[in-house]
Amino acid sequence: MTTYIDKGETHEQGRFLCFDHLTFWVGNAKQAASYYCNKLGFEPLAYQGLETGSREVVSHAVKQDKIIYVFSSALNPGNKEMGDHLVKHGDGVKDVAFTVEDCDFLVQKARERGAVIIKEPHTLEDENGKVRLAVLQTYGDTTHTFVERTGYSGLFLPGFHPPLFKDPLLAKLPRGELNFIDHVVGNQPDNEMVPVVEWYQKTLRFHRFWSVDDKQLQTDFSALRSTVVANYEETVKMPINEPAMGKRKSQIQEYVEYYGGPGVQHIAMNTSDIITAIRNLKERGMEFMSVPDTYYDQLRERLKYSKVKITEDLDALQVRSADAVNLIFVFTVKVQHFTVFVTSQNKSIHFPIGFGAGNFKSLFEAIEADQHARGNLTVLTPNGVPQNM
Repeated sequence: MTTYIDKGETHEQGRFLCFDHLTFWVGNAKQAASYYCNKLGFEPLAYQGLETGSREVVSHAVKQDKIIYVFSSALNPGNKEMGDHLVKHGDGVKDVAFTVEDCDFLVQKARERGAVIIKEPHTLEDENGKVRLAVLQTYGDTTHTFVERTGYSGLFLPGFHPPLFKDPLLAKLPRGELNFIDHVVGNQPDNEMVPVVEWYQKTLRFHRFWSVDDKQLQTDFSALRSTVVANYEETVKMPINEPAMGKRKSQIQEYVEYYGGPGVQHIAMNTSDIITAIRNLKERGMEFMSVPDTYYDQLRERLKYSKVKITEDLDALQVRSADAVNLIFVFTVKVQHFTVFVTSQNKSIHFPIGFGAGNFKSLFEAIEADQHARGNLTVLTPNGVPQNM
């Protein structure tokens, strides 16, 4: 496991501030937004559709603290772009948007470094002000939108109106306790991680933040390689994963095959109170991935030799969740088949070098159990062809 100190050059002009929002292309935007509100504690934020003058696409934006998700669907059967995307990938994250300073400058520099610009910088405007936007191509069919919001006072973006309906049931449910997006993970086919990492370094001037290879991150069955890239301030973190050869098919490879190529595999959302968050989300009916008690036994053993001090009650966490797992004390929930994982991590816990990889392995083992239940933890031959056991 490697942690990098060099952040590269400072950005005297044009900065990436944070994750702005994530856009999902889905078959039924209203239904998807309702699920995230009911199960994960989001609230309706804004709406764009026929009633607001949008004739081609309907979008429902939902929010929880600083997290904003937008669910979009085509209104007409002839929308080839969105239709082809759904046929190829199913529901999934289409766009990861960043809040930026000086959108035009960042786009021009990205262009000079070889970026493909999907939409040139343009301005959206309404009575609440102006927003400057641009869209760049990244891995697979995924895009990045740059959002410059200087002075804008609207709900979300120009063209969005207040929600037409708010479910009265939401006010009666316990709070989700999720605060902000910590990182967004992109899975790549084998041998494509490094080119993607280099794209972020060259095009957006992100730097390597953390990495682990298949010698450090492997189980009895599968392995992966992962490199995290981040902006200079490290408020935007983008882990890039690829599968490595193991005895059986890696869950990274499984994702790439079922998603139809590279894409966003999971979103990590930060919580300041993981025990309350787990309890509340379970009460809302959220489904969690099962984690064996041995995970906690291994965690307690590693903590004996670590400088990490845990403020949470591990026994309470184990009893209340039976589901807590991940890189830095995280719970994992399945929301859309296994295309997207949503996790939550406690910001009060910071593992030193060498500790996170052990927890990452435990997460991998938990996912493998789930993968086995789907019949996809198959044996791999040297040429990568799976064989069912």
